[in-house]
Amino acid sequence: MHSKLLTYIFGTKEDRDALRLGSMAEQINAREDWARSLTDADFPAETEKLKARIKSGEKTESVRTDAYALAREASLRVLGERPFDVQIMGAIALDEGAVAEMKTGEGKTLVCVMPAYFNSLYGQGVHVITVNEYLAKRDAEWMGKIYRFLGVSVGVIYAEMNQSERKNAYKCDITYGTNSEFAFDYLRDNMQYSPGDIVQRGFHYAVVDEADSILIDEARTPLIISGEGGDDSELCRAADSIAQKLREVKKIPGTDRYPDELLDEKPDGDYTLDENHKKASLTKDGMAHVEQMLHQMKLIKGSMYDTENFMFVHYVIEALCARYVYRKDKDYIVYDGEVLIVDEFTGRVLLGRRYSDGLHEAIEAKEHVQVRRQTRTFASISYQNFFRMYEKLSGMTGTALSQAEELRAIYGLDVIVIPTNGPMIRSDEDDAVFDTETEKWKAVCDEIAEAHGRGQPVLAGTSSVQNSELLSSLLTVRGIRHNVLNAKNNVREAAIIAQAGKKGAVTIATNMAGRGTDIKLGGSPEAHEGEYDEVKEAGGLYVIGTERYESRRIDNQLRGRSGRQGDPGKSKFVISREDDLFKRFPGSRKISASSAQAQIERNNFDVRKRLLDFDDVLNDERIMLYDYRRSVLCSDKDEAVKMPLLSAINSAWADHLESLDSLREGVYLRTYAQKNPVVEFKIDASEMFDEMMESLKKTENELEKTIAVTQHSARNLI
Repeated sequence: MHSKLLTYIFGTKEDRDALRLGSMAEQINAREDWARSLTDADFPAETEKLKARIKSGEKTESVRTDAYALAREASLRVLGERPFDVQIMGAIALDEGAVAEMKTGEGKTLVCVMPAYFNSLYGQGVHVITVNEYLAKRDAEWMGKIYRFLGVSVGVIYAEMNQSERKNAYKCDITYGTNSEFAFDYLRDNMQYSPGDIVQRGFHYAVVDEADSILIDEARTPLIISGEGGDDSELCRAADSIAQKLREVKKIPGTDRYPDELLDEKPDGDYTLDENHKKASLTKDGMAHVEQMLHQMKLIKGSMYDTENFMFVHYVIEALCARYVYRKDKDYIVYDGEVLIVDEFTGRVLLGRRYSDGLHEAIEAKEHVQVRRQTRTFASISYQNFFRMYEKLSGMTGTALSQAEELRAIYGLDVIVIPTNGPMIRSDEDDAVFDTETEKWKAVCDEIAEAHGRGQPVLAGTSSVQNSELLSSLLTVRGIRHNVLNAKNNVREAAIIAQAGKKGAVTIATNMAGRGTDIKLGGSPEAHEGEYDEVKEAGGLYVIGTERYESRRIDNQLRGRSGRQGDPGKSKFVISREDDLFKRFPGSRKISASSAQAQIERNNFDVRKRLLDFDDVLNDERIMLYDYRRSVLCSDKDEAVKMPLLSAINSAWADHLESLDSLREGVYLRTYAQKNPVVEFKIDASEMFDEMMESLKKTENELEKTIAVTQHSARNLI
């Protein structure tokens, strides 16, 4: 009642935020005449004046007002685009260190120019973080024209860069790049052997585009730098052979669960699968069958539970995951004899990335390609702990409010909803739900054919490479010309997207065409200037989702490709009870798509929280070790001491990470003794870390003594 009364008197939080930001936007509008009076040559000089005002200690808000007015005018002169008041409001929210929720098509790319420019005036660098390299390069070039007009430098980091190019990009006032590139550079910097090879210069301010995707969805997987370990290809192939001979446990009739051995329920089978957490487990019978087969293959002697034999359990479990949980052309593709991971959120290939803990090698064995040498982890960090290093963090996305609680709890970020510049007129139709996939695909093709016939462009979203190719083959049979955009065909991405809004165009795409993709009605303006009105008359872009994603936010991002900036549009999901989303709940035929998504999102939150609980323990140790290593790297120690000590630190940390991985798996067994696994992990990890640091200090002392003796002997000889 008290809360309702306050809302009645003062309005909702959205109302109060809009009122406050709107008032600030008016102050910036009041400086527009001043900005218009400047000549083009004045802009870099005004930038220098703003820097001087910041150094003098002038209040942030007054400097920001002029900086935003200057950036708005620069945008108008350079791109012919004057940011709307709502875009100014979003830009202020970003400078305040919040996540600005702005509907798709509201011009977020332009919004981030103002806070990026303003914060670059402090001279400590600004990072603008995007979900993929295509957007990083595009936005750095596109918005870079404004920055350079203002007199600030802009760079972009991407995978195929040498060390010198990368360092120069970080020296710029504003640096664009993907989340993984920024985080991997942090880890690599803490493995360097020369201070001159360090590329980053700190974490002052970041704007995270598609913040919910990067800060929430991708936070389930830690970033890992690894190198080659031992050759276990034969063991991987043997484990794959064993996995194929095992039987999945039968589920209890009428339910979606397996019998639980801890509840004295007898399972009929060797293994269980957990699709939500992408895991597999062996039953007691399964362990016995594995042991029997290992004996027959002469791979072990004695019991499966002997210390020297227990590692085989891990190989078999990873083989089960590879064969029955991870799927080709959905989770990964095989290209030119190599297994390449497909990012589940962006639909793009993650070049150079491999699954950890032997899973990648298990998939290679399954797909009968070369099994590469097993990897060893040298450095790792979670996205949560990486982004918490920034002095000021902000983000923007079209779908953040539903994750406001997690963004606040993990990152300390408030979510501010920014009103739209104009009304949204897109028509979002109810889902069409069919019993079988066959019926669904027929309905999808019918919808596409009908829209194509009246000249309405169609974007058909699929959840996997496999399904995009299936739909392509069905449309080919019907004689409907179309383009396909997926992880196997990303070279023509820019060209395909440029023409996806053309009259009668049909584009099939995985979620590569989701976030950040701007599809213009009529195609690219310079190529089809006269088609905009025709496409608008035909109803605008028609987005057809062929499957519900795990996250409702990804569904909404797909819908958001249509109806941008007041354009007409239409969206509809055509799904079936045989889709992957429903397969995860086979005992619940009546469950709705939204209920299934809500349950999966809760599971994913648990995964993220569990990862962070453990990584928080590791993070404290990581910071202490990296501080120690950096002090050694930048010290004036003799090179004969410094180089072997740095090498010893790298090796000790890799050993420590390997030990912690084993510890993490083992502490869960302590739950049977009513102990908290995270607390147990923290206690044991702390003891192991102290022992490692003590050993490193001892190594440092021994090296210094050795070099001192050597130098003393050399002086005596002289």
